[in-house]
Amino acid sequence: MKEPILPFDWRRIWLHDYPAMYLGEVAFRSLFMFIIILTALSISGKREVRQLSVYELVLLIGLGSAAGDPMLYHDVPLGATVVVFIVIMGCYKFITRLSDRNETVRNRLEGVPVYVIEDGRILTKNFKDEDIGKDELFVDLRQAGIEQLGQVRIAVLEPNGTLSLFRYDDANVKPGLPIMPRALANFTKHILVADTYACITCGYTQPMQPDQDTICPTCQAGAWVVVQS
Repeated sequence: MKEPILPFDWRRIWLHDYPAMYLGEVAFRSLFMFIIILTALSISGKREVRQLSVYELVLLIGLGSAAGDPMLYHDVPLGATVVVFIVIMGCYKFITRLSDRNETVRNRLEGVPVYVIEDGRILTKNFKDEDIGKDELFVDLRQAGIEQLGQVRIAVLEPNGTLSLFRYDDANVKPGLPIMPRALANFTKHILVADTYACITCGYTQPMQPDQDTICPTCQAGAWVVVQS
């Protein structure tokens, strides 16, 4: 039969049934998981770290997990939780200072700003390397009031996943790929009407004639939509 739980049993609260040396194992486990979480977030791409730095996410995940269990379960010792907090905060302070002083480490862990649109065209290689979806990019552009890519001079995907947008002024806006959902749905692979068309993959524009099946010279795609001025 189980012994009753005694309130404010300090041995149980701080160590439960574990020996004091167990806290050393907790420190090792915390360091190991910090490295695992940091590595996973660093290679997962900017989509997963929007608005927060990778270090802040690691801190939130690590401390959030450590703080929850001892609040609810009597057999999770507070001593282990304190060790987790000390190790995680120590790692956080160390890695952020190292990142501030070492550009290679900073670029490896946080990433670098990447051009995804230039002169109204999607830079498909950079775009694919960042592992974000075209639909997600278009959502960000629409939220910024962009209707077609000819309005965009430069778009840069920042290390925290946000999009920095630089527009053409009204006098210099060019015809470009429309990014409104209905317009994008009206793409064609076979040209029936002479007009200026944009590749729906990269935004490259060119005049096209009826019965012209054309592969995009920039990205090798073959779907087109009438450009929007």
